[in-house]
Amino acid sequence: MSNSYRILAVDDEEDLCEILKFNLELEGYIVDVAYSAEEALKKDLSQYNLLLLDVMMGNISGYQMAKIIRNNPALSKIPIVFLTAKDTENDMLHGFNIGADDYISKPYSIREVSARVKALLRRSNETTPEENGIISYHSLKIDTKKKKAAINDEELQLTKKEFEILKLLLSNIGCVFSREEILSKIWSDEVYVLDRTVDVNITRLRKKLGDYGKNVTTRLGYGYCFEQV
Repeated sequence: MSNSYRILAVDDEEDLCEILKFNLELEGYIVDVAYSAEEALKKDLSQYNLLLLDVMMGNISGYQMAKIIRNNPALSKIPIVFLTAKDTENDMLHGFNIGADDYISKPYSIREVSARVKALLRRSNETTPEENGIISYHSLKIDTKKKKAAINDEELQLTKKEFEILKLLLSNIGCVFSREEILSKIWSDEVYVLDRTVDVNITRLRKKLGDYGKNVTTRLGYGYCFEQV
């Protein structure tokens, strides 16, 4: 699987970069390194299938670099993994809110990084980016133009809110959205909506998705995401 994947490791600790490069190349990946966010941002990032970012670096932090990437439509779908010593719950939540696909605390084992990278690339490869309004994951497809969702071409009877939640999660596979974020994105035009409303809609959506319901997972203390199970 890995021979065609290109990874960029960004860390101001050169030894860590070289260790990551050496070990991931043994797995068959093509690995480049950068010792600062500034150096990384000068590269053609669109060529990479995954980015490994340290958080605490020079003038531009890993968090800031991730924001820059997520705000660029041409780069926004590239999976990002933070490798960092900032390991509190708030740090992790902040990383996921920015748009991280995974968060690994230092000190980490190379075997753990390799396993997470492999799983994330497999997950990304199995999800079809939106094309002509279609977003798909295996036999689950949503048509963002016609506002329809189907499994094996059999249309699902989703409410508007259920469809919008599925669209949000499926468009950002692996990303965790808090109840507050889902409320602000899906119920933005309504004044009084309870957090519980999100839970109720997620429960109904899971039932309607059948076997794919298990892909809509709960990250306790964080929120909801669509991931490979």
